[in-house]
Amino acid sequence: MSATNSSAAVARSQAKRRRSVLDSLKRVLPERSAKLMAGLTIVIAMVLFAIIVPIFTKDPNKINDIGLSAPSAQHWLGTTQSGQDVFTQLGYSVRGSLIIGFAVGLIATAMSFIFGVLGTYIGGIWDDLFSLITNIMLVIPGLPLTIVISALMPSKGTMMLVIVISITAWAGGARVLRAQTLSMRGRDYVLAAKIAGERPWRVITVEILPNLLPVMGSQFVFSVIMAILSESSLSFIGLGSTQSFSLGTMLYYAQNGSALNTGAWWWFLPPGLMIAIIGAGLSFINFSIDEVINPRLRKPTKKSKGKKG
Repeated sequence: MSATNSSAAVARSQAKRRRSVLDSLKRVLPERSAKLMAGLTIVIAMVLFAIIVPIFTKDPNKINDIGLSAPSAQHWLGTTQSGQDVFTQLGYSVRGSLIIGFAVGLIATAMSFIFGVLGTYIGGIWDDLFSLITNIMLVIPGLPLTIVISALMPSKGTMMLVIVISITAWAGGARVLRAQTLSMRGRDYVLAAKIAGERPWRVITVEILPNLLPVMGSQFVFSVIMAILSESSLSFIGLGSTQSFSLGTMLYYAQNGSALNTGAWWWFLPPGLMIAIIGAGLSFINFSIDEVINPRLRKPTKKSKGKKG
């Protein structure tokens, strides 16, 4: 009988813990809104475009003897000076830019977590050291530093470009996370977990991290936007990766091919529009996450209006 009661108690405690985890997730996840749905639709469409087009198209480097030509039934977005299909290059370029953006977002968010959360929670000399490094990175202008590092790099591959942009993308997020961690480090539930003998990694992952997820999500989305824009800027001035396709390299080759002077809008307009569309979709998602971080940005629901009435 006692064994049955103990097993039932364990089951109830586990169910209660699952409910608490679900409730905490509901609090940190953005509510379904028009901005969120529009942003997700745009981003998913871009991801599918980047996956499907390279599968069903030919080699983007293939040279045809037709030269620069306007859009047609055979070439939906025309061709470049070398007769390369612009639509095929656009699919590979969107894929390359998204890979760079999401890679930089992951690395920058991880570095922000290490320098902003772990160092602050541990305290002592580690907190002082991490805070000093963060302040130094905040003082140095990001874009000029990225240009200088890119210019000094002997090889300009995709991985090297990701590392260069990531170096300048994490400091602002680390500063915000440090302030949030400092405010939560002395709260009752964190102190209770410490008194109960919980290990530091468990206190961080269970008590602190769930409350930081909206902030980290917003930082991740912002880092992706910044990475795509930074890569496009570096590639446009000739400091990007010449070994792979991206939206920036498309604009670079279009500029070198005098696409603007010759009126070849089908060469430079599609990559520019793709950068704007991807940025708009990610911005919509970021706006919906901001409503979780700042409740004042939320629109009043019917229930809240009824309570006020």
